[in-house]
Amino acid sequence: MSDTATDITRAGFAAIIGAPNAGKSTLTNAMVGTKVAIVTHKVQTTRFPVRGIAHADGAQIVIVDTPGIFGAKKRLDRAMVRAAWTGAEDADAVVHLIDAAAWIAVESGKPTAAQKKSVQDDRAVIETLKKSGRKVMLALNKIDLFAHDQILPLMAQFDEAGVYSQIFMISAENGDGVDQLMSALAASMPEGGPLYPPEQSADIPMQLLAAEITREKLMLRLHEELPYHLTVQPEAWENFQNGDVKIQQAVIVGRETHKSMVLGKNGQTIKAVSKAARQELSELLGRRVHLFLFVKVDEKWQERRESYSTLGLEFDA
Repeated sequence: MSDTATDITRAGFAAIIGAPNAGKSTLTNAMVGTKVAIVTHKVQTTRFPVRGIAHADGAQIVIVDTPGIFGAKKRLDRAMVRAAWTGAEDADAVVHLIDAAAWIAVESGKPTAAQKKSVQDDRAVIETLKKSGRKVMLALNKIDLFAHDQILPLMAQFDEAGVYSQIFMISAENGDGVDQLMSALAASMPEGGPLYPPEQSADIPMQLLAAEITREKLMLRLHEELPYHLTVQPEAWENFQNGDVKIQQAVIVGRETHKSMVLGKNGQTIKAVSKAARQELSELLGRRVHLFLFVKVDEKWQERRESYSTLGLEFDA
């Protein structure tokens, strides 16, 4: 781990791309060593590129955790996919992260619908990479979920695709193989001093990260389609002399019925979400947090330009 700016002789950007739920945010957090991206079991959790700052072998690697790449039809989905490919185009190195367990399930003929979709999305990414002519690194994730001999025929298949410079087997969840991937990324960074202070772990405004943490808690608490119809926007941030901080956020939903689901019976759901978010924010900031959530209905939030500019997404993607 590089501790000071003088230790760093290489620095650059590494984008992690892949299908929704491949484990990109889990891998980003594992490489950075702290939470910079929200993680849930639901697909399309990440909506905009999050930059985490990692260090290995004398290099500073700015990891760009991108939204999942999938067949997008809605405006928000198209903006997310555009952001992912832009992140890849602008990076010094690219890692295509694949849920290897999904591929093995498909090969065995017993995939879930989600696993089948994941492999379809991966194949589309491979085709796009072929057209671009750019070689990228491949990381086969979730290797802790199957016997390793099952992956060998697949590795030959990926090798034949002709788009990968190196193939790594990893588990973002438990850290297996992550160090080897980090070393390869470090070696591929351009020569130069650090792009960020070595003690900084992320390039994301704290107000936005705080809103994302609340959105994570909502996604974990709510089920089915609702999480994709809501967003959380920072409204106010006030620091007090005693070190406490007051945070106000708006939970924006598309319908009145969604509002009652977010609030829950007697406000139980929003209270539980607020408590979980407040606890995590207090730990993250190292001070007492007073969090106030307001639920607002805006049927057209996904069609408003300002909803996108806050997240750094292209409205016209």
